Amino acid sequence: MLEKPAYFLAFVTVVTLVLLGWSRIVRRVVDRSMGPVKQNGAYALLEAGRVVGIFSISAKVVTDCVHGASVMTDVMWVAIFGLSSVLLLETTAKLGVYLLMRGHLPKQIAEGNIAAGLAGGAQYAATGIIIARCMAGDSLGSFGISFVFFVIAKVTLHLLLAAFRFVTRYDDAEEIIGENVAAAVSYAGATIALGLIIGNAVSGEFEGWQTSLRGYAISVVFALGLFPVRKVIVEGLFLRQAGLDAAVATERNAGLAGLEAAAYVGTAFLLNAVR
Repeated sequence: MLEKPAYFLAFVTVVTLVLLGWSRIVRRVVDRSMGPVKQNGAYALLEAGRVVGIFSISAKVVTDCVHGASVMTDVMWVAIFGLSSVLLLETTAKLGVYLLMRGHLPKQIAEGNIAAGLAGGAQYAATGIIIARCMAGDSLGSFGISFVFFVIAKVTLHLLLAAFRFVTRYDDAEEIIGENVAAAVSYAGATIALGLIIGNAVSGEFEGWQTSLRGYAISVVFALGLFPVRKVIVEGLFLRQAGLDAAVATERNAGLAGLEAAAYVGTAFLLNAVR
């Protein structure tokens, strides 16, 4: 495949356009509650996260499913993994947003709540990153294995996000529904960072269930490295005092929340590099 860059580029271009179109079709079925009025800043942020997720899926599907030996074979596996991946993105990311927003996202988006759009977009982006690292291959056996690992990874994401919300002194959902952009930025940074770590943990060759699950569990432990970031890096090095929760929830300091989010994502890159 590397000897045919034009072939690879053609697949990437066509697959990305097809998946974007397929995403719209799926949304008409699973996203009817959003209503007809969507064109505002909040919806744009939600859409931005969805685009990141779809582009991540497209790139990985083409990389893993296209081998160049047979166009029909390449098209078949790209279609199987690509279309199913977007279907998973649109259904499971929506579920993740529902769990956070307690079912209020459609109304919040319609009202132009930027915080809600940002949090929802982050959930789509993180889910897409995880799907991209799971759902790729060139056999029905690999499809089944990919799906099982995606379910495990998605559950892991929600458990770790629940733990993240537990260590904050404010209610993330309440603050985001209250249009607190700072809380949304903090949540988005943690969500994407966890998506990067979990995605990295679930990638790699399948070496049998016991070996692969053990390796996944060990890799996910690295995600716990995100939790000291709030105290050690943000409060310890930058604030030089406790008070991050107050800055986010009470003062609504979006700049400081952005620093927190950047620290999460940066830590994720570091942890993935040493995995």
